[in-house]
Order: sequence, then structure tokens, then C-alpha cells
Amino acid sequence: MTPAQKNEAIEILKEKFAQYDNFYITNTESLTVEQVGKLRRACFQKNVEMTVAKNTLIKKAMESLNAEKYAGVYEALHGVTALMFSDSPKEPAVILSSFRTESKKEKPVLKAALIGDDIFIGDNQLENLKNIKTKNELIGEIIGLLQSPAKRVIAALLHNAETKGEGGAPAAAETAAPEAPEAPAAE
Repeated sequence: MTPAQKNEAIEILKEKFAQYDNFYITNTESLTVEQVGKLRRACFQKNVEMTVAKNTLIKKAMESLNAEKYAGVYEALHGVTALMFSDSPKEPAVILSSFRTESKKEKPVLKAALIGDDIFIGDNQLENLKNIKTKNELIGEIIGLLQSPAKRVIAALLHNAETKGEGGAPAAAETAAPEAPEAPAAE
């Protein structure tokens, strides 16, 4: 690789690190070409960008952007390194986990992950990363929690009105508050 090619590769990596808040560093050393192709296809389908690069170039790109932010990741830069960039903090973990399950192997190995400003080091963190909730999942849960009490109040009012209606009093079901509109589903 010529110095010009190295500089170009560093610039491309810098763009990726600047573009994405989340990335995973994996070891794909013992995978066959066919398995790497299958992993790349899985990444493509889930909008995860997978890039293989030399460790020194990755480190230089990180150092030129923010040496302090990426300092904890440097120790993971050894052996064959594949980077997985994603807008979703958990999608690469789901891909790695399902790929391992399908191939019945322990590869690719997670070396490190940077999620926002948090660094996860080691393959033992894969399960934690897989269970991270995305922003849309959290919003959906909050909306569900907020709707739950309102639905219970409306149901209680309707039930109360129905029981009064059976006892000879006029039914107030028509005058009960209209049911709250459904919130849009989180993506």
C-alpha cells in the first residue's frame, strides 16, 4: 500500500467514525470467504456497514479525530479486524449473535464496541449489547405506559355506567369520555 493509498483509507475511516455514533470491532480471522460473504449480506440487509481495515490505519483515523474518546478501544486493535458501523446500537450485536447461532461457531469474536460514548470491551459483552433498547423501543414503552392508566380509567367509567344501567338508572355509556386515540407505533 502506498502512502497515498494509506492516507485515502484513513480519510474514509475518519468519515465513517464521524458519521456513526456506534461501531463494533470484530475478529473475523478464521471465517472462510463464503462465511464472510454471508456476514456481509446479513449486514447489508440490516443497514450495517462492514469494513475490513488494517489496525494501524484504524488507530491513526481514530487518533486524528479524537484520541481521548477512542483511547479505550486501541487495545482491541490486533489480529484481523472488521468494523461494523450502524445507526442502531444493537443491530450489529444481533447480526453477530444470529450468525454464530446459524454457523454453530464462536466466530466472529467481538473485540470491542463503542455505543455513543460508552465502550464495551470483550466478547462477553455481546449479550448485553444485544439487549440494549433502541430509542424507538424506549419511546414505544413510554407511550404504552402513559396510555395504560388512561385506558383503565375509561374502562372503569364504562363498567360503572353499565352496572348502573342494569340497576334501572339510565346508561351513561354514551356520555363517557371517548377512547384515547391510538399512538403511532414506534419504528
